[in-house]
Amino acid sequence: MTFWLIIFAVLMFIISGIYFIYKSAKKFNLTSEQLDKIKQRNRQLDEEESQD
Repeated sequence: MTFWLIIFAVLMFIISGIYFIYKSAKKFNLTSEQLDKIKQRNRQLDEEESQD
């Protein structure tokens, strides 16, 4: 009987951890200006990497 309780507790611990991560994950709500800045910065980094 205690074997099944331990198995149940472990499974619930794992499932609750996964559920917590799923619920805490938030999407970024960026404005178009912020997206443009990110894209511009990525282009600059790509150019710097290609020069090296």
